[in-house]
Amino acid sequence: MKRTQIMVTGACLALSSLAGVEACTGISFKAADGSFVVARTIEWAGSPLKSEYTVVPRGSELISYTPTGANGLKYNVRYGFIGLSVVEPGFVAEGINEAGLSAGLFYFPHYGSYEAYNSSLNDSSIADLQLVQWMLSQFGTIDEVIAALPNIHIISLDSTMLTLHWRIAEPSGRQVVLEVIDGKYHIHENKIGVITNAPEFTWHLTNLNNYVNLYPGVARPQKWNGVELSSFSAGSAFHGIPGDVSSPSRFVRAAFFVATAPQRQTAFDTVLQCFHILNNFDVPVGSEHNVGETYTPMPSATQWTVVSDLAHRRIYYRTAYNSNIRCIDLKTIDFDNVKMNAHPLDSEQKQPIEMITIKM
Repeated sequence: MKRTQIMVTGACLALSSLAGVEACTGISFKAADGSFVVARTIEWAGSPLKSEYTVVPRGSELISYTPTGANGLKYNVRYGFIGLSVVEPGFVAEGINEAGLSAGLFYFPHYGSYEAYNSSLNDSSIADLQLVQWMLSQFGTIDEVIAALPNIHIISLDSTMLTLHWRIAEPSGRQVVLEVIDGKYHIHENKIGVITNAPEFTWHLTNLNNYVNLYPGVARPQKWNGVELSSFSAGSAFHGIPGDVSSPSRFVRAAFFVATAPQRQTAFDTVLQCFHILNNFDVPVGSEHNVGETYTPMPSATQWTVVSDLAHRRIYYRTAYNSNIRCIDLKTIDFDNVKMNAHPLDSEQKQPIEMITIKM
């Protein structure tokens, strides 16, 4: 078997364990100064992910995998970008390019369906796991991405793998959700600013109507047959908001937090706000496993959280192993001369602790 085919097979085997742990949550905000910020978590409860940040310079040649090897769509990089990848450097789960375009993949099991793989179309075929890389390398706006979609064929590397859908965002504040159903592209304008997983994005928007009773703050006192009723504590006005980690529940919870959060003044303040809100979506290890199932000891099923400041071309992240926030500033990178390279998100999988010295 050729080396590229071995790589494809190995990647598919590694990713096949994602079934049942597709719990990623995405949110977004616009700061008062006009900066647009998008954020998300990535979950995988099966084992520690091989997670890296990948630096891709202009002019690099990239090629997509197909089920038969590295023989799919071939293209040159127009925009340098930073991508946070899983399993393989080309499997970019979230990233931002030097034009400020952001893209990320989210699992979309049982509802998405790509066209069948056709080896005669290899020259225009791209693996779903490499679509983010293609978008970031080629385009500066959402409209450019949409215009180019009819020229490619999105395929799966393995028909048994879960399907994906994608969030695409630009510095203007516009963002869309791309879904592929029965081989057809569906573009949804994402005005709610939230994305999770299946079902379809439009289903999630309809489902929000079931929670029209929720509002921030404290529930108003009432009197029932002369008995005075009042709240035990703050937050009672959204009592009943779903708290489980299923995709529909996370969508409702994220939409509520985004809709009720105060607008921050600057991009940096908004970045920090995103990290705080996404704390609510950390998935503890064990909670996604059935009773009696074994799981790999690790700090959290939420393996990393990433926030992108599209206006200032900065990407921030923290991981389950190190909750310190780290930042990559794309404006400091010479994308004409930097070499393509990938580095682990954590140089050491250990949480730094700052010891406080008490002075006498």
